[in-house]
Amino acid sequence: MMSKKSRPLIFFYTFLLTFIVLIVTLYTYFYANNQRKWMLELITTRLFKVPIIVYIVLIAIAVSGIVFSILYLVNRHTYGKIEEQLHFLSVGNYDHSIFSNKEKKYQEDGLIDELEQDVQNVRSKMLSMSKELQELSAIPKQVNGESKEDIIKSERQRIARELHDSVSQQLFAATMMLSALNEVVEEMDVPDIIETQLQVVASIINTSQSEMRALLLHLRPINLEEKTLQQGIEMLLKELQTKINIELKWQIEDVSLQSSIEDNLFRITQELLSNTLRHAKANLLEVYLKKIDQMVLLRLVDDGVGFDVKEEKVGSYGLQNIRERVQGMGGTCRIVSFKGQGTSIEIKVPILKEERDD
Repeated sequence: MMSKKSRPLIFFYTFLLTFIVLIVTLYTYFYANNQRKWMLELITTRLFKVPIIVYIVLIAIAVSGIVFSILYLVNRHTYGKIEEQLHFLSVGNYDHSIFSNKEKKYQEDGLIDELEQDVQNVRSKMLSMSKELQELSAIPKQVNGESKEDIIKSERQRIARELHDSVSQQLFAATMMLSALNEVVEEMDVPDIIETQLQVVASIINTSQSEMRALLLHLRPINLEEKTLQQGIEMLLKELQTKINIELKWQIEDVSLQSSIEDNLFRITQELLSNTLRHAKANLLEVYLKKIDQMVLLRLVDDGVGFDVKEEKVGSYGLQNIRERVQGMGGTCRIVSFKGQGTSIEIKVPILKEERDD
């Protein structure tokens, strides 16, 4: 196949070969006519006031362009389907219609048939691996006779309950007391520095309350509790709308998957929402869940502070955990973020045939 890196080389070598052939041809002609200063003739002899050497260069460029175009079209015609198949394999779309096309375009080309068969073999192995990963992720991990998921769920509920009953209530009480104090200060003649300090304290408490809401969201149950994935995510977003000062937009389609895959996607959405609320400082958050071909796409976009995806941070553990969850489902996770320009996280999980509704 003609790669992008090889294209300039093909053009250059074709130009060089054509140029050499033309020079040798003219040299032979001049030599037969006993013209020893043939190089000088190429420069001084003009046709329509243009030296012959210029025509040689232009002819070499034209021939190179024609040869390159022919090779590109032949390459595209011959390997185009295989390139498309490899592209869909690389993004995890193993069930695209291009793989089910039984039409044989290259019946007389054994090499192409072998390449297509190799691609199909790779696809079959990747489908098998994705299925095994999804099946393994659905098996409960047992610890002392109790599933790991149940242990994590009960512990999350305990911590969330304690945080809500203690820290959250204390923050609320502090907010009420500070509000009452501000009303008293407004009626009294106090220095400006005191009013400024009170405003700073109020801002700190409000930030702490937002952090607490994000933590409580993060500690919610890890499964959907008999809800569909669409219902679970919409429930989270509607609840957030009433508790946080951020604009939310969403478009959630009703997709049907294995229960373990739906639970994982629901938990990933929880973690991403929690990360956004705690770190992004965003004014707008958009959430999308849709089916594209034989893939489920989960996408979250915010207009927050962003970050450098190449930097390793303590807070990056959450994103690493999300990547591991996605890989465990045979999917892909793409994170695009720039400082001051927000973050986009795109997760794709293949829908295997056994998961789809007939």
